Amino acid sequence: MTDQENSGSGENRKGDFWQRFTLAAIIERMPAWMKNKYILTLLVFIVWIFLLDPNNLISRVREIKNRNRLKQEKEYYMSRIEEDRSKLNELRTSNENLEKYAREQYRMKRPDEDLFIIVTPEQERKIRRERKVSKTPKPARRQASEKSQKK
Repeated sequence: MTDQENSGSGENRKGDFWQRFTLAAIIERMPAWMKNKYILTLLVFIVWIFLLDPNNLISRVREIKNRNRLKQEKEYYMSRIEEDRSKLNELRTSNENLEKYAREQYRMKRPDEDLFIIVTPEQERKIRRERKVSKTPKPARRQASEKSQKK
């Protein structure tokens, strides 16, 4: 074979490669059931619903999970509000309850008393949970100024 024949056959091969990816060639190789216009319409519809629509299925699932989480939070906070209302009502009704609350919550005592605190594991978990909620990090500036004041 001469060089001209080799180069000509190489171009044909390149042309054959790209001809396989034309729209007509792709349609010819498709199975018969994929050429059906109803099935193609159904596939396009499914893709649209699952991925392209603003209210697609993926975002709907996320929204449902978020709604359920918010409902649980609402129930939790409603129960906390009821507990706090009942405690407030108890504190307003008598001085004995107010003194008991001050001793238990703020560890207040009379000058001639000694205070011993006994904590059950359940109370300890509750205290730790409340500290995590109320704990806020100090700003970086404040920590730096505290260090300079200590020196």
